[in-house]
Amino acid sequence: MEKFDAHEVADKIMAAIQKEYKELKTLNVMILGKTGVGKSTLINNMFNQKMAETGIGKPVTKKIRKIVKPDFPLAIYDTPGLELGGENAIDTLLEEVMGEIDKGIRSGDISKAIHCIWYCISTPSHRFEQAEVDFLKKFLGRTSEYDVPVIVVLTQSYSKIDATSLMREIEKENLPIVNIVPVLAENYDIDDEYTAKAYGLDRLSEIMNSVIPEAVQKTFVAVQKANLELKKGKAQAVVATSAVAAAATGAVPIPFSDAAVLVPEQIAMLGGITAVFGVPIEKGTITAIISATIGTAGTTVLGKTIVANLLKFIPGIGSVAGGVISGATAAALTAALGEAYIIIMVMMCKGELSIADLNTEKGKQEVREIFTCQLKLKRDKDGKVID
Repeated sequence: MEKFDAHEVADKIMAAIQKEYKELKTLNVMILGKTGVGKSTLINNMFNQKMAETGIGKPVTKKIRKIVKPDFPLAIYDTPGLELGGENAIDTLLEEVMGEIDKGIRSGDISKAIHCIWYCISTPSHRFEQAEVDFLKKFLGRTSEYDVPVIVVLTQSYSKIDATSLMREIEKENLPIVNIVPVLAENYDIDDEYTAKAYGLDRLSEIMNSVIPEAVQKTFVAVQKANLELKKGKAQAVVATSAVAAAATGAVPIPFSDAAVLVPEQIAMLGGITAVFGVPIEKGTITAIISATIGTAGTTVLGKTIVANLLKFIPGIGSVAGGVISGATAAALTAALGEAYIIIMVMMCKGELSIADLNTEKGKQEVREIFTCQLKLKRDKDGKVID
């Protein structure tokens, strides 16, 4: 009898993950604002890569720079510091920015278009200068032609009271912007006794996700790290789709008998979830998760022995007759596996579970308990939990 091989399964899942990543469109974000407003801190704490290592936010260039990382579907367009030193300088920057936006639109390629613009204002400045008002009005008048969403980000918002005051001042100008979002991108030590806690990035991510083109929303959810709930929601949508696909097969023989593969819907699901979380995953990590969840020998999730042992946890399912499971059972098992995997990904993102933990008996037991807990939940024919 052919036994379950976690390494073989991991290879297939890794291939599915790579396929998901390759299909992601590049997300392009343009950042404007004065030098020293905290652009680099904002970027580094929003996304899964440290883009600031290349010098973003520092007065090192007088031209717009496109900053990318290898094999990472994000491009940051860093603009020169808006020092508001004179009308000519402002007009020159405006023309360069509009030229970049126009070039992306004319390319006809969604991966080259500017999808969102952040205009950063430092909250400790306490003022929305008239020169900035004039620039933004000119700028917004031009960007409206291209329907590019602009979000004003109040950076370095150590004081929420000051941020609210500045926000009210900006709102008086009735600018055609998407929203104004106060942000403290990372914890800030005020003194030995008090630390201002980071806030606002989750709100910024929600707003941005709602206004960027649908074609790059999947990319944004994957590359951002500020909002785990956004990732969970997208991942659960992947699970729901996979469970429905499994249910659509109807009453079928248990796939592959005791062969060492998961069904295609489950392979694609695990790859899709991993891509959503954007966590760098090695084959060893996948192997450890699969080994802890399913086991290292015997069967797959839908194999005969596993079904016989695990279906007792699913209320109302009963036993397997003649080596056949229903579509509802396939959906329930697929959903349980997917939801357990999401919990594991969230724990890894929060630092509550490490790759090293997965290789210990304690870590494997924790993963098994997560999976078993999901199996015990009562689900409908599409794999959705019934209250």
